[in-house]
Amino acid sequence: MNLLSLLIFTPVLFGLIILMLPSSMRVAFKYITLAATVLQLCISIYIYLHFKTGAAFGGINHQDQFQYIQKLPWISLDLGALGRMQIEYFVGIDGVSVTLLVMSALVMVVAAIASWEITSNLKGFFALFLLLDMAVMGVFCALDFFLFYTFYELMLLPLYFLIGMWGGVRREYAAIKFFLYTLFGSVFMLLVMVGLYLSVTDPATGNHTFNIIHMMNPVNYVQGSVFSILSKASILGMPARTVGFVVLFIAFAIKVPVVPLHTWLPDAHVEAPTPVSIILAGILLKIGGYGIIRICMGIFPDVALSGAFWLGLLGVISILYGAFNALAQRDLKRMIAYSSVSHMGFVLLGIASATAEGISGAIMQMISHGFLSTMLFFLVGVIYSRVHDRDIYNFRGLGTLMPRYTVYVMVAFFASLGLPGFSAFVAEAFSLAGAFKSHSVNGLLPHWMAVCGSVGILLSAAYFLWTLQRMFFGSLSLKGGETWKIALTDLNIRETLTLLPLALIALALGIMPSLVFGKINDSVLALVQFLQK
Repeated sequence: MNLLSLLIFTPVLFGLIILMLPSSMRVAFKYITLAATVLQLCISIYIYLHFKTGAAFGGINHQDQFQYIQKLPWISLDLGALGRMQIEYFVGIDGVSVTLLVMSALVMVVAAIASWEITSNLKGFFALFLLLDMAVMGVFCALDFFLFYTFYELMLLPLYFLIGMWGGVRREYAAIKFFLYTLFGSVFMLLVMVGLYLSVTDPATGNHTFNIIHMMNPVNYVQGSVFSILSKASILGMPARTVGFVVLFIAFAIKVPVVPLHTWLPDAHVEAPTPVSIILAGILLKIGGYGIIRICMGIFPDVALSGAFWLGLLGVISILYGAFNALAQRDLKRMIAYSSVSHMGFVLLGIASATAEGISGAIMQMISHGFLSTMLFFLVGVIYSRVHDRDIYNFRGLGTLMPRYTVYVMVAFFASLGLPGFSAFVAEAFSLAGAFKSHSVNGLLPHWMAVCGSVGILLSAAYFLWTLQRMFFGSLSLKGGETWKIALTDLNIRETLTLLPLALIALALGIMPSLVFGKINDSVLALVQFLQK
């Protein structure tokens, strides 16, 4: 069996085992889920270690970068004179995908460990958890647009129920808001997908195709089709390709999330249980950035370059808006949610630069933020599971009461604000370097965007250090008094073993960014060359 297929469908097999077991064995469900995620992590690391780069791999074109390819017929329909509709189970990964797969697999392990706090309806929770795991992995591997869309939509169902059934007081509102936001973008994505299908042909068979790699090649577009580069077709007064790009970008920007499409995120994070918050911040946001790189830029490179200024502007607005909102929050979880909006703005700014430095920085930021946001939300979950409160002003002097916990909070905060030596510093430095270089290389972004991005780093230092000062320094003062003092025990072995690898990875990627750059370099250079053509 292809390793990617094994990676994608392993969670479903374990999920079926959970569904078949009697409810009396509910204690075993979390261990089965943990075993599934650990096995998945091992497979992803094996794929990462055996992924070929440089001289060992001869791919020189953007379309030739994919490895571990598996292509099987899936849906076939004879359309008579119009030919045959052939939808394939087509998976494969490039350097961008392989790094995101490893990151996602580790985040799912942490989320599984964080699920120890779930006490009700364990069978339903872990079955939905593993279904979500399958959909996430499928999105990063799919090279057929129909298959990509299937996995992309499949994420909605388990997330809706995981938030709506196991979330906080306003969980129904948060779940419905998240579902409607994401579905809004997805419905219009379906229309663009159909338009692309009717515009692209498979050179081997002459039939229309959903193959994403064929969609990247201008030669495969039907002359005069709605999305043909040579077509004069327009929709709402705009070129059809521009409309297609905008619609797809909105769908992925909701996931990133880009301001002003971000309002679902704080509500979803605050109401979601800790493991779901970890998945939302650690993985789901990266699917938005990945979709912009793989789908929007890969299929509509001409529109991506012509609209680069507006993409960069949205990135800058997200950086500053998210940072200012994070400064104003009292709820620790909501503060970290808004910090995610700010940090993901660097991803959009780096992508908009269309330079090797900027795109590499954007991908590194996705990887770095995946680990750091996972660490941050897990740390919030530790406090909340003990006293069921997250108000920053209700805690003071926690450093003396929970010294080990404070050390990990300091590592997570300093790493997130871009301290040299940690992964976020490398990511943000490369994103800003790409944005700054873009003006002289391709004239896409003005210099002031890089300056505004730098201000965002300064603001992130402000809200993280202010939170650290308010909650952890000074004399001990807790709203709950002695009751809270007894409940707020320091980290146990399970929590320490979860946080330690995340802290070490943030440090390792800061000292040795080649762990990511070495894998993505070929794919990034091929993408930049593809954009220049």
